[in-house]
Amino acid sequence: MQDDAIRPLAIELITETWPPEVNGVAMTLGRLAEGLVARGHRLRLVRPRRPGEPERPADARLRSVRGGALPLYRGLQFGYPAARRLRADWTAARPDLVHVATEGPLGWSALRAAHALGLPVVSSFHTHFHSYTRHYGLALLAAPIRAWLRHFHRRCALTLAPTAALAAELAEAGFGRTGVLGRGIDTARFDPAHRDPRLRAAWGAVDDAPVVLGVGRLAPEKNWALVLQAWAAIRSAQPRARLVLAGEGPMRARLRAALPEASFCGELPPEQLAAIYASADLFLFPSLTETWGNVTAEAMASGLAVVAYRRAGAAELIRDGVSGALAEPGDAAGFIGAALALAADRERCRRLGAAARQVTLGRDWDAVVLGLERSYHDVLNGRHGHGQRALDVRFDA
Repeated sequence: MQDDAIRPLAIELITETWPPEVNGVAMTLGRLAEGLVARGHRLRLVRPRRPGEPERPADARLRSVRGGALPLYRGLQFGYPAARRLRADWTAARPDLVHVATEGPLGWSALRAAHALGLPVVSSFHTHFHSYTRHYGLALLAAPIRAWLRHFHRRCALTLAPTAALAAELAEAGFGRTGVLGRGIDTARFDPAHRDPRLRAAWGAVDDAPVVLGVGRLAPEKNWALVLQAWAAIRSAQPRARLVLAGEGPMRARLRAALPEASFCGELPPEQLAAIYASADLFLFPSLTETWGNVTAEAMASGLAVVAYRRAGAAELIRDGVSGALAEPGDAAGFIGAALALAADRERCRRLGAAARQVTLGRDWDAVVLGLERSYHDVLNGRHGHGQRALDVRFDA
């Protein structure tokens, strides 16, 4: 009999975002799924149907359901409830475990179907949706959304967060049992070796002034307003500095109007984005809504000095003054001051960037997948993370 720690599992992964959509959740789930399949697990994906996709895909590893456009995120979808279909599928071919990665209607219906059949459910916490509300004039919805997230995750056997700090915060807030599932970084793809003089020439970069980079969805919750302030300070001190922004989103037109001197790269595949990172000198990441922030690790692996707030992935990866620069959360003046100081000191930028690269070299995706596999087996064997057990796992009819 196989050792339980390596026993292949039948896993149902429920998500409302998936590659080729470009966001941190889709990328993370894609890497985890790839790693689980490589280790011999039988994984089936359930996600919203894409335009033109047949209702019953030829690939037996995929189940697609009806979806609709996410109101605040054009290009992304939410999945409609599919409890009846999932229950029928899982009755016919019972999985060992269900992993619900998103908390929308599809995720909730999967949770209900799994409980009806007595299937264990693992969830992962990827997005602070409640913290997005104030950026869209919906602050009154923050408390109800947080209550919904708590209600959802308490009904899972285990909720996995990307950092120990967030796992502890969720447990303390009553989200049920929590554990840690870190993030890896592809250091072969994101590598200083991809630096491209032709890109720098296209940006108008010169050797004695920095190229400042921002990467991410061009949306209010990413705090681009602070990038504008930091860039104004840098440009005032160094007129020959250059600003490059990569990403798409609802703020694109506004940012282009405010930054006619900047280079906008749009949404890029990872291979092209790797060259953008490596060809810059300083990376600014002012978001306060991240649970991790994959772009921070990508920039560090690419040899960039990073300025970020001391939270999420940056707090775990960066040692202030050694492998990057950290400001206390919400300290805009501290963030701008750190960015201005690094922009003025190219040698220090290079030194911090080299140290940042070294930090990422030990964080590969294989180890993360092994951790996820271990969490699955812990749930199946009745071992969980920390926090309070959810006592009420019943659902209304």
